[in-house]
Amino acid sequence: MIDLSSEFGEHAARRLHDEEVIWLTTIASDGSPQPNPVWFLWDGTSFLIYTKPGTSKLMNISRNPRVSLNLEGATPLGGDVVIITGTASVEEHTLEPNPLFFTKYESVMEKSGRTFAEVYQEYSVTIRVVPSKVRGF
Repeated sequence: MIDLSSEFGEHAARRLHDEEVIWLTTIASDGSPQPNPVWFLWDGTSFLIYTKPGTSKLMNISRNPRVSLNLEGATPLGGDVVIITGTASVEEHTLEPNPLFFTKYESVMEKSGRTFAEVYQEYSVTIRVVPSKVRGF
């Protein structure tokens, strides 16, 4: 978990709140890492990610739920990195999307001309990642 009392923890929590994209890395059947950029919501204890059904990332998680999440380096030389390892689970999609997820991505969806209902229907599978370790530099 993120120690919010540390300087790094405070900074990481701020980035997890503000960033729009995080890289979700799953492991393919041949053992190779498979990174994918995804939208996410950090609620303070877990990450919520919506995805399309039938994706490789879902098959990978069903075989091996260990994943990593990475925020891109925020400095010109690649510093200010946040790396999270954890366990992913696939959840039944609820009838109502998380309103905080909608709020976070409302302006992005408006720019694309799509409604949240359209996006939520297409990305109809929920992945939840519970972090076990956080590190960065």
